[in-house]
Amino acid sequence: MKRPSFKLLALLGGLGLLAACGAPYEDGPSRGATPEMYDVLTDGDITLPAVPVEYLDEPNRRAAVKYDGPEAPGSIVVDPYAKFLYLVEDGGNATRYPIAVGREGRGFKGSASIRRKEEWPGWAPTANMLRTEPEVYGPFAGGIPGGVASPLGARALYLYRGGRDTRYRIHGTNDLASIGNSSTAGCIRMFNQDVIDLYNRTPMGTDVVVRTYEESVAAEGEAMANRGVELPPTIVDPEVIYAAVEAQEAKNTTE
Repeated sequence: MKRPSFKLLALLGGLGLLAACGAPYEDGPSRGATPEMYDVLTDGDITLPAVPVEYLDEPNRRAAVKYDGPEAPGSIVVDPYAKFLYLVEDGGNATRYPIAVGREGRGFKGSASIRRKEEWPGWAPTANMLRTEPEVYGPFAGGIPGGVASPLGARALYLYRGGRDTRYRIHGTNDLASIGNSSTAGCIRMFNQDVIDLYNRTPMGTDVVVRTYEESVAAEGEAMANRGVELPPTIVDPEVIYAAVEAQEAKNTTE
């Protein structure tokens, strides 16, 4: 299991009031009602806790759906308003994943392609984050290394247009409550189990299309195109996550 240094953990732990440290993993790594696709997942030397079932109410879970959009099979369609990402498949089908959308995600429109993929990427706040919300992001200016504490989660897909990095990413998250909602910062976030599934099914060069609000209403209906609420920025206290991971590892050694 990858962990930040003690010095970094001490820094993160000191931000308890900003970190909303209680919610995602406080009740342990697995619940009996959690679907298998969201259960505990071992990825190399990192163990991901299960996604608690309270974050998986329909339509906030991966699903096989019918799809009649114009995009070719193999394409990714992001709907930042309905908070869905579609991986288009043959035969008028798609896999639909729930997502969270940050301000940067809502500012991107049109098409791009995936030109870079990373497993367990590290994270550092952008200059804009540091300038606009220094009380939240200032202590993290030096970045957080890859692992379960990283806000980019288990995988990141980087979108390029015309050979240039758009700064738009599809990535995992440890802020589970954000899925299905909007946030004041960030791009497109997915449950870690979902972004691993998408990463494994997405080759380099995959086309990505981002819907406008009008396209979302036409495809999903007005109510769904306004799904979710806007949440304040949250950096989850990594000690909460690590406690769940270590509890699962201890359980595994005794079984």
